[in-house]
Amino acid sequence: MISVPLLITAPHPCSYLEDEQAQSAFVSPSFELNTAIYSQLIAHGFRRSGDNVYRPHCAQCSQCVPVRLPIAQFKPSRNQKRCLQKNQKTTVIIKPAVFEQAHYDLYLRYQNQRHAEGDMANSSPDDYISFLGSSWCNTQFIEFSIADELAAVAIIDRLDNALSAVYTFFDPQFSSHSLGVYAVLWQIQYAQEQGLEWLYLGFWIADCQKMNYKNQYQPLQGLINRQWDFLNIGNPVDNING
Repeated sequence: MISVPLLITAPHPCSYLEDEQAQSAFVSPSFELNTAIYSQLIAHGFRRSGDNVYRPHCAQCSQCVPVRLPIAQFKPSRNQKRCLQKNQKTTVIIKPAVFEQAHYDLYLRYQNQRHAEGDMANSSPDDYISFLGSSWCNTQFIEFSIADELAAVAIIDRLDNALSAVYTFFDPQFSSHSLGVYAVLWQIQYAQEQGLEWLYLGFWIADCQKMNYKNQYQPLQGLINRQWDFLNIGNPVDNING
């Protein structure tokens, strides 16, 4: 592991757990990042948001667990097989991580339908691309279309031996297609085709509904006390958020 300069944020209200204060350790903006370095950092629990790379650094809480899926061991559940069947005619195009108006318009519709109370519902074009894109990472935007209509976009980072699922947004009119689930299943298949070892899924938080759905992708590993191990988190459930 290379030596990386870190800065610590001031405590602020947690975005995921009510009545909790959060802090993050983030890589100094003066440090030059690239995909190779990030491939090491993500294996130590870090995560990218725009050009910034961070990990939780909360004094009183350790509920944010970095998780990853070993690609070779994944077997889809019955519900996941149904999702694949439902999306047999969904078409996929891999695109560079650049601004497209159609993507941005879809992003705003998704935020206003699903997360209207959040700041991202009012994102400007610069806010949007600064959040999802990166000037140094090998990032791709994955377009999903149904009947020739843009239905979803998934943002992924291609790392040395892994993919990282950054974010997915979809048109609420296609909720019955479970495109959030399908985007992850597609990424698993894509990683298999590319001979990659892992799919990083961000943070799993047991007490946060919008973050605990990740237990449906099995077998799931978590980074706890600086060690990756398989999580024993009970029976996975369907992602009710699509």
